[in-house]
Amino acid sequence: MTNFADLGLSQKVLSAVTDAGYATPTPIQAGAIPPALQRRDILGIAQTGTGKTASFVLPMLTLLEKGRARARMPRTLILEPTRELAAQVAENFDKYGKNHKLNIALLIGGVSFEDQDRKLERGADVLICTPGRLLDHFERGKLLMTGVEILVIDEADRMLDMGFIPDIERIAKLIPFTRQTLFFSATMPPEIQKLADRFLQNPERIEVARPASTATTVTQRFVAAHAKDYEKRAVLRDLIRAQDELKNAIIFCNRKKDVADLFRSLDRHGFSVGALHGDMDQRSRMTMLANFKDGNIKLLVASDVAARGLDIPDVSHVFNFDVPIHAEDYVHRIGRTGRAGRSGASFTIVTKRDTKFSDAIEKLIGQKVDWLNGDLSELPEPMESHDSRRERGRDGRKDRKKDVERSGRVRGDHKSDTTRLDNVTEFEPVAERAEAVKSERSADNRQSHASRHDRPSRSQNAANDDNRDRRNRNRRDHDDGPTPVGFGDEIPAFMLIAGKA
Repeated sequence: MTNFADLGLSQKVLSAVTDAGYATPTPIQAGAIPPALQRRDILGIAQTGTGKTASFVLPMLTLLEKGRARARMPRTLILEPTRELAAQVAENFDKYGKNHKLNIALLIGGVSFEDQDRKLERGADVLICTPGRLLDHFERGKLLMTGVEILVIDEADRMLDMGFIPDIERIAKLIPFTRQTLFFSATMPPEIQKLADRFLQNPERIEVARPASTATTVTQRFVAAHAKDYEKRAVLRDLIRAQDELKNAIIFCNRKKDVADLFRSLDRHGFSVGALHGDMDQRSRMTMLANFKDGNIKLLVASDVAARGLDIPDVSHVFNFDVPIHAEDYVHRIGRTGRAGRSGASFTIVTKRDTKFSDAIEKLIGQKVDWLNGDLSELPEPMESHDSRRERGRDGRKDRKKDVERSGRVRGDHKSDTTRLDNVTEFEPVAERAEAVKSERSADNRQSHASRHDRPSRSQNAANDDNRDRRNRNRRDHDDGPTPVGFGDEIPAFMLIAGKA
């Protein structure tokens, strides 16, 4: 059996690895480290939780023992899709590089430019960053990229598939063509493979598991549920309470707004819970992750910002409150449990409108996922319990009333909006609601044509406002887009002051 001493690592690195308690490399480490030490380009594909980070950290530490960084000229560059992953890689360099005297610079958003500039002035042997912040420093004249010897693109499919392609292409042009490039990812679809070929020169491909495969240590289950959010929340609470061996869990939602809603619901029901999504400031995100790792909170409701590469070693359960739209994200989500040979469990709540996504997941991973307590065809008719009615009341009427009252305050029109709320049917069927909107639009068109040359009366203005508000509510109920960056649901106090009539 191969051990770390057989891979060609330096004595300083081997000593740090031994002190960390590791003796035998994982398959991806055993396959990637030797060619990386030979300055070959690497394309490493392995399921999440198999030690891909150490596959490039350990050889980089060995190669960096020779040479010295100069001011503003980093020797190596590591690109990460999220701030959390970048911070986690920096922690790996601190752990395995404790016998080295290397300068590690972390360039991520949410941290002042001045502190990062001071690190760059001292010279960075290793520069770990997100693409946007790297380009910000470069455009401010704080970086020279001509000394980069090694480029690492971690979570390559995510970096290339989520809007980072222009930034990465620009960065690749700024660094020497003779660089060594390392790609590591859990999934590599064919269209992403074509893009990766543009950045790699005759790469060594290390594929220790079928792309998009899931760990055999994770027990996977689909759970049938009705589509109403309050019913899905009731199913989730029952699932959590039924897990006798639940130590902690990450609960994934597709939208940032749903993360906030689900967090508030679980908190009201007495669960130890926190939330993590991309609109939170960096300090809050890192504090929340630290509290979850330390066991101060038991449940973490998160968007896909927590799905990629975060190393939280002992997560016992993963719950998908929403079925991921992209099947590859399912692999990354459930990969947060069952890591390093431990056992884990994942539960995905599936509604009838999610079947195309669940089918895509089974096709991608190449296996059928068993249903817990029957599939969608066996789903019983919804029966409202007292708990469900209370949940619906809190998250339905109250939230809608709060939204309407808030919009009234912004316009300085309290009374009219609150009165109109009484005419809103909370669970009006989608077809009827669409027909109502269509009728309202037709009425608006007729009214506009009839009064093109006449000034509308006050009653006509009030009717138009009424229709407009109802249409806005309908659009809000069907909004599947991300939570807007900026104010979001929190409106500053100065915007709530009514203007003068």
